[in-house]
Amino acid sequence: MKILISNDDGYLAPGIIALADALAAIAEIVVVAPDGNRSGTSNALTLDRPLSLHRAANGFYVVNGTPTDCVHIALTSIMQERPDLIISGINQGQNMGDDTLYSGTVAAATEGYLFGVPAIAFSQLDKGWAHLDAAARIAREMIMRGFPSLPLPYLLNVNIPNLAYQDIKGIRSARLGKRHTSEPVIKALDPQGRDIYWIGPPGAVKDAGEGTDFYVTAHDYVSVTPLQVDLTNATQMQQVGADLA
Repeated sequence: MKILISNDDGYLAPGIIALADALAAIAEIVVVAPDGNRSGTSNALTLDRPLSLHRAANGFYVVNGTPTDCVHIALTSIMQERPDLIISGINQGQNMGDDTLYSGTVAAATEGYLFGVPAIAFSQLDKGWAHLDAAARIAREMIMRGFPSLPLPYLLNVNIPNLAYQDIKGIRSARLGKRHTSEPVIKALDPQGRDIYWIGPPGAVKDAGEGTDFYVTAHDYVSVTPLQVDLTNATQMQQVGADLA
């Protein structure tokens, strides 16, 4: 099995190192990751400047761009053969509900999916890398078991509680929950006295009902959510057609 690994926390992040170590025992891996933290970049491609690529001391390929850039370059330039699977993560912090729209971790997996390669994004619930060994073990076991009933390609979003392996109750499929609107921006001044703004933290959870990723992980299960890219609002197609008639 050939696996391409990427992330949005950067090539030196403990999450991608743990993931690469766990998967190297079961697959031929290639790691292509950003040169630094690119959280929140979503599916952005860098089009306003050229990108550079180098090989780090740990053997990872490093790109001075977004997670999407990394997967795009890997599939179109670095790898001679298409990988069997693309894995993104392990992210420091959850990617659930509406967060998936902003997540660079999910975006790296999505880029692979758009190329026709099955892809999985892995995230830990909380920041700080607690019990990262358990998360890497769960990722490896999930990949080894596979999802043979899913049509190819598939796109999965996985969130893992920061718990010891024996304290995780199991793995459950879940739909995306929803958050309230994000908190207001944080206004400050730069050294020259000019106004600057920091994007605030995510809003509180609005829908964490039974069956959501928020609910499943709050009960110490790993959540697995199948994603799709088609944004068409099929229920409004007829109304739009009528308005245009």
